[in-house]
Amino acid sequence: MNRLRHMLSLVLSGLLTISAFAAEPAVTEATPKVLRAGIIGLDTSHVVAFTKTLNADKPKPEAVGVRVVAAWPGGSADIPSSINRVPGFTNDVKKLGVEIVDTIDELVQKVDVVMIESLDGRVHLEQLRPVLNAKKPVYIDKPLAANLPDVLRIYDEAKAAGVPIFSSSSLRFGKSTLAARAGDLGKIKHCEASSPASLEPHHVELYWYGIHGCESLYTVMGTGCVSVQRGTTADGKIEVTGEWPEGRVGIFREGKGYAGKATGEKGEGTIGAYEGYDPLVYEIVKFFKTGTAPMTPEETIEIYTFMEAADESKRQGGAKVLLADVLKKARAEVDGKK
Repeated sequence: MNRLRHMLSLVLSGLLTISAFAAEPAVTEATPKVLRAGIIGLDTSHVVAFTKTLNADKPKPEAVGVRVVAAWPGGSADIPSSINRVPGFTNDVKKLGVEIVDTIDELVQKVDVVMIESLDGRVHLEQLRPVLNAKKPVYIDKPLAANLPDVLRIYDEAKAAGVPIFSSSSLRFGKSTLAARAGDLGKIKHCEASSPASLEPHHVELYWYGIHGCESLYTVMGTGCVSVQRGTTADGKIEVTGEWPEGRVGIFREGKGYAGKATGEKGEGTIGAYEGYDPLVYEIVKFFKTGTAPMTPEETIEIYTFMEAADESKRQGGAKVLLADVLKKARAEVDGKK
């Protein structure tokens, strides 16, 4: 009898052990890390739009993995459209769960990646430096800088620090624009792109807002522009004609909206449409996850050289200006050469 009780005890003990193991949850893979993003500059509507996309309760699959957690307001006192909007946008992002901090140094301690959103391109290099020191990947919103020498300094210092950066207008990522870049129309022979081109006196003319149309133009045409000539349309709007090798021509025109047309070896199609901020945000997320920008530094530098060359052409009364000469002059200024 005692022996039977002992055997029954062992069986019951085994059953209890099995039951205990069965009650434990199955082992699963670790939840992917969500990158903490910080924003520098709360003086543009971009910060609210970007944060709404990234911090949504149920973000789109392309936006998963990055969340805005902290921001530094900034603002430029001599640009009313900057400083006057800081309080409102600061309040907006706070409502989206973002902590407002007092300094950029404090910001970089709280985040993994950074978006420099300050409206004023003049301050981007100064704001970038503590981020580079902290080795955080950076997206810099348009305009990348206020002048070409600072564009070069930004890329020089990022390269020296070993920190990935990129800058782009949202217009680069329109579906038809990307399709033309991918070859749907064959090799592009002629392209025209237009966008508003409101000016700001502290910046190279097209840097402030014409960057949108120029970004569309370059997305389709690619690098290699040789010369630029700045003129005006019949109604007095800005018109910039660029010449690429093999007789290829790209034209930027100031317009009321975002539009364009490209002609290639396979036909003609529309380009340059504005499709909201989300396509750009998705590219920023991809960049933060991979450390790889969607375009090369050389392409971005050439876009800004194109716009600087347009200013130089204007100063020379509409003369044709070589991009190589404009870039050489800016490089000499950066390197301290006469």
